[in-house]
This record gives sequence, C-alpha cells and structure tokens, in this order.
Amino acid sequence: MRLALRLAKKGWGKTSPNPLVGAVVVRDGDVVGKGFHRAVGEPHAEVVALKEAGERTQGATLYVNLEPCCHWGRTPPCTQAIIRAGVAKVVASIMDPNPQVNGKGFQELSSQGVEVEVGLLAAEATRFNEAYLKYIRTGLPFVTLKLAQTLDGKIATFQGRSKYISSLKSQRRVHWLRSGVDAVMVGIGTVLQDNPRLTVRHIKGRNPSRIVLDSKGRTPSQAKVLFPDGHSIIMTTSQASPSWREEIEKEGAEIWEISSDGDGRIDLREALKVAGIRGITSLMIEGGREVFTSALRADIADKLLVFLSPRVMGEGVGGFEDLGVRELSSLCRLYNMRAQRMGEDLLITAYVHRNS
Repeated sequence: MRLALRLAKKGWGKTSPNPLVGAVVVRDGDVVGKGFHRAVGEPHAEVVALKEAGERTQGATLYVNLEPCCHWGRTPPCTQAIIRAGVAKVVASIMDPNPQVNGKGFQELSSQGVEVEVGLLAAEATRFNEAYLKYIRTGLPFVTLKLAQTLDGKIATFQGRSKYISSLKSQRRVHWLRSGVDAVMVGIGTVLQDNPRLTVRHIKGRNPSRIVLDSKGRTPSQAKVLFPDGHSIIMTTSQASPSWREEIEKEGAEIWEISSDGDGRIDLREALKVAGIRGITSLMIEGGREVFTSALRADIADKLLVFLSPRVMGEGVGGFEDLGVRELSSLCRLYNMRAQRMGEDLLITAYVHRNS
C-alpha cells in the first residue's frame, strides 16, 4: 500500500478534480503490476496496473489507496475491469465519498466473489487525498495558508520587504506545492507591494490559477500576476469601476464579483463557494497578513504551512492582525502538528480546528 501511495503521488497536480490514486497487483508474494492515475480522462490506476500484470491477475490481490469506481465517467468502471481480470482480493485504504461510489464499488466486488478489505493505511490515505475528500463532501476547496516568517514571527520588514525570508530549498517546496493546487490566492496589498508572478519556476510543473482579492479594483493592468502562462482571476465587489473591469478583462483575466462583508472587504465564505462551483478543489493562500487574518476569522482555513527561518527581525510585520482574541480559551487551535527540516529552515505543518 505504501508503494501504491508513492505511485499515486506521481499524478500530483495533474488529476484534479479526480483523486490521486495508485494501484499494485500482487500474486504469490510478487509485484506483477503497478499503475497510477496520470491525468483526467486517462485510465485509472487499477486499469493500468491490471494491464501491466496481464494474465497474472488471476487469483491476485490488488492494493489501491481509494475505493475502485463503479460508474461510467470519462473512463469505464474499474470494478468491472477488476472482476474480468479474475482478481481474488482487493485491499483498499478508504471508501470514496463520491455519491456515485461511496461503498457501491466494494459491494459490487463482494457480490462477484472478490474479497474486500478496507482500512490499510487509512490515515495516510485520507491525508494524501484531503483536498479531493473535502471537495466531494462539501463542494468547497481545501484551503491552505502558507507563510514564510522569521523565528520571531515576522513576514516582512515595515517597508514591506519579504524577498526572501526562506531558503532556496523552501522556495522550491513552495513551487512544488503550487504545482499541485488548483489555485493560489493573494490580496491586493501583496500585488501592489511585491508584484508577484505566482507561477511555478524552481521545478517542472504546471501553473495554478492565480486569484487576487481586490474589493475596490486596484490591480494595475500591467501587474505580473495577469501575464505569465496560466489563468488569472480577480475577485472584486460592486465597488470596482466599470472602466477598471474593462481594462483588466482586456488583459485576459476573469473578474468574479463577490459580495462584500461588513467591512467592505470580499466575503471569503462566498468567495470559497464560488470557487468550488467553478471547479477549484484546492486553494493555497500566500499573502498577505490581512488575508491570512480574514481567512482565520471567516473560519475557512483547513491547513497551515509555516516556513520558519532561523533569523530574528525584531520590529517588522507579523503574520496576522488582531484576531479578536481576549481569552486564552478563544485562541485559534491547531492539531496534528508536524515539523521537518527544509534546508536551513523548519517547515511546520498543522491543521486548523474548524468552528463550523
């Protein structure tokens, strides 16, 4: 199953809105077939592994990190391929919550005499497809907040300079993360201060869609975020002028009008719903602190990634504004925290305890 998960990872950034899936066929203790889902519309992992195994599928065991599909979509149902191949047993990590599957795949296999075992490496498999699982269950994208900060919690100097707090190895990891999400998001302040491209450069990978939160329509028509290869989206409100909208649309960007909250900012809960309806299953917010703060206040964040640099700034810009905490019991709570070395930096990963 660990091999199946490693294989599934090869589809990183290419399968959305489908899940990452790997499959391994074992017969008499030997691996006789391997496969993974390469991209939307291409054969599923199970079918690829069965094809590689050939006639050796008779009486074999198939390991797969997600329940095999049992419905027609862009490709035929995997359950039928498994039954035709004469597989004796299927070992899967987790059930697929997709209403078209959701246990039906296992039921179909069992009804045709295929032994089914579920739960092997379930925690790892759940974390592996966390974006897909949330999107299928809620229709909302999985939201990650990504910060790079000094040891004393500063993300920029008072002059707004933040390039580059983190190491080159950390920057490469960020670009790898970008290549795997459907969209990255920043606020208009980050665009005006840093003029970022938000593309994938340090590694080979596809560019995500780029979203700018700009309630008043201040994004310059020459902003870099509008021009590199890929898809740019400006989320704005009724406050933005028609002339600005026309100018931005001429550059090829999409404009999505979102309702404003009580402070005149973009309502992030509505923004998330609209993104989900438009097919965005995963979203990484990269700045700045106003957006980070708003994401926590709106209770839309699922995961926090902090690249911690071994430097101390002293006076500077912190990662978050006032969250309205007056009692320790009201602190934003994190769980499942992990830490790993990233060159000279420390990458801290944690999940946000949701209030809703």
